Amino acid sequence: MKLAITAMAAALATAATAISLSSPATADTVAYLVNVHVRPGYNFPNAEAAIGYGNTICDRVAAKMSYSQLVDQVKADFRTTDYYQGAYLINQAVNELCPAQIWQLRQSAGGYTLPPV
Repeated sequence: MKLAITAMAAALATAATAISLSSPATADTVAYLVNVHVRPGYNFPNAEAAIGYGNTICDRVAAKMSYSQLVDQVKADFRTTDYYQGAYLINQAVNELCPAQIWQLRQSAGGYTLPPV
């Protein structure tokens, strides 16, 4: 029994070390550009503009802008009424450019429902 407890403690210590040494989520600008710069509808003039806009989304999420406000602002910026176009861009920006903000975005979007058409 004592050996089993010692083995379990060693396994837990190893797992804790692995978790603490794992690298934090990092930005992947190439994936972001592939997913939004070449997608129709956004019409970014160049890669820098696409990345710059994505970073503004990250800043808004970090500032705890509500999800509904964020979607409305992105839709207004791209002169569209398409919720999915706005939501896609928000999702790509946060997932690829500022993955540390994923939790904040999820918290903000919790309970969000599409407005009636």
